[in-house]
Amino acid sequence: MVNSDTATASIPTVEVVVRGDLDVWTAPGINTTLDEAIALTPKQLIIDLEGCPSIDAAGILLLLDAHRRAIRNGGVVALRSPSARLMRNLRLARVDRVLQVLTPCPPDAHRQEDKP
Repeated sequence: MVNSDTATASIPTVEVVVRGDLDVWTAPGINTTLDEAIALTPKQLIIDLEGCPSIDAAGILLLLDAHRRAIRNGGVVALRSPSARLMRNLRLARVDRVLQVLTPCPPDAHRQEDKP
């Protein structure tokens, strides 16, 4: 017997692709996309940053908040393909100690694109 109060549907992986800067101006729109992704309760939420040239404090806070919400739902957040510049900023903020950083994805991977 399944208790409907504790049973949740979950999918293995959801990927959100960020194109453009992740900053105070784009964070609200990207947050909406992340809300939708987290609502699916994936085991792993991958945020692809290959097309993201820069990040500011608002963007870093957004990533950490997504991580907090995913953990609360039993999942994890991983960052894929940040540029050297982004990686430097993530290291300075010590985000690389909290979030897993993945190598580039295979070309045939299915992705949900977010365009700010």
